[in-house]
Amino acid sequence: MVQLTGQTKLDIPGLDAELSSQGPQKILERALSLFDNLAISFSGAEDVVLIDMAHRINKDIKVFSLDTGRLHPETYQFIDQVRKRYGIPIEVMYPDGAEVEALVKAKGLFSFYEDGHKECCDIRKVAPLRRKLSTLDAWITGQRKDQNPSTRASVPVVQVDNAFSTGENPLIKFNPLANWTSADVWMYIRTYEVPYNSLHERGFVSIGCEPCTRPTLPNQHEREGRWWWEDAGKKECGLHNINQTT
Repeated sequence: MVQLTGQTKLDIPGLDAELSSQGPQKILERALSLFDNLAISFSGAEDVVLIDMAHRINKDIKVFSLDTGRLHPETYQFIDQVRKRYGIPIEVMYPDGAEVEALVKAKGLFSFYEDGHKECCDIRKVAPLRRKLSTLDAWITGQRKDQNPSTRASVPVVQVDNAFSTGENPLIKFNPLANWTSADVWMYIRTYEVPYNSLHERGFVSIGCEPCTRPTLPNQHEREGRWWWEDAGKKECGLHNINQTT
């Protein structure tokens, strides 16, 4: 049993077992009923599907996004398109300018090609995310099990996020699309005419920062377009380190 703010106790493994056979809408309904102080993390197609679903349940949903300073122009346009479509504020989190400046001064703008993406991602993505999550009781992500067989194959629907929990109160993480496939996501997008990043029309599947993302070829896995110079087991930026077991 996990002790939550306000003396409420919640059986997370039991809740995961209960919701694992439910559809994303039901999972979102439960998440929104259990937590007032939660937000959707938004960056890609999966996340905007969740925004569309949640907006149909509660129009006052909270959404945040990470601006690394290295995103594609199309991604910035996409963020604003979603903001206007749903009439919601999107809180944009930025990296610490001094930390970015120090990294670039010491190693240049493209050090990740030589020594791996972790240091850059820690500064530009993980630190701003940690700052935001420290203000929340729960967050909602668009993770799917089939996104990365090396790191996400066992992603549950609900979990305690030990990677970002602080203090006495655990941070709860909901992954409503854990059991969906990419085909399920795009079927929803087409059915409900949900906005999507125009880069998808140019062969981009998994979209991150501009220097670290490229289109995938036919029959390539979607994560092969991310950090293509590294092996598959390293294709995470640190936002979901709880998936890593080593």
